[in-house]
Amino acid sequence: MEKSELLYEGKGKKLFKIAGDDTQLIAEFKDDLTAFNAQKKSQEEGKGVLNNEISTIIFNEVMKHGIETHFIEKLNDRDMLVKKVDIIPIEVVVRNVATGSLSKRLGIEDGKILPFTLVEFYYKEDALNDPIINDDHAIIMELVDDRAELDVLRELGKKVNDILLPYFDSINLRLIDFKLEFGKTADGKIILADEISPDSCRFWDKDTNEKLDKDRFRQDMGGVKVAYETVRDRILGK
Repeated sequence: MEKSELLYEGKGKKLFKIAGDDTQLIAEFKDDLTAFNAQKKSQEEGKGVLNNEISTIIFNEVMKHGIETHFIEKLNDRDMLVKKVDIIPIEVVVRNVATGSLSKRLGIEDGKILPFTLVEFYYKEDALNDPIINDDHAIIMELVDDRAELDVLRELGKKVNDILLPYFDSINLRLIDFKLEFGKTADGKIILADEISPDSCRFWDKDTNEKLDKDRFRQDMGGVKVAYETVRDRILGK
């Protein structure tokens, strides 16, 4: 199985076509680090390998609980075989604790535990800085076919959260918030896509609240690779 044409390159991954196969793609995880809609850029050697390993484990975990994903198998340290889907241009952000843009936007105290799981939608469009949107916006912009699809995105986000909250709690990590992306299969089914890693999740140490995710890059804290390795090692029980 070999990569052929580069189909798409995003901030964290490249997607390659496979010669003679229109149903699968190869996702290559990059070492690039970006923040603030790629206004801040850097690289961290080995980050892509860590994200591929972590995403593989987490995809398998949610699949055990009945969540269908685009993940097929990990091919090597940096590459993942995935189902080809049409990505829905909505970032589904699931929040358990107020921080980041939520605290800045609404003045909610940083670190405040939310009284219920909050699900927000953001329009996946770099040129507009991925603005927050509501259901009506999504319908007007024809990002989904109907409101029922938005309900599916919201419900799947909550289901993934229900699986991962106790999972990470058991390895001494607080799942603060995370971003999910979904895609449609050829028959129109909505499934989980993209990745689940410290690039797309906020993890805080359960005892110290030390940040173990991409916020270390956003906030110039350093130690990005060490933080990602800590998450990986706890997942592996090291």
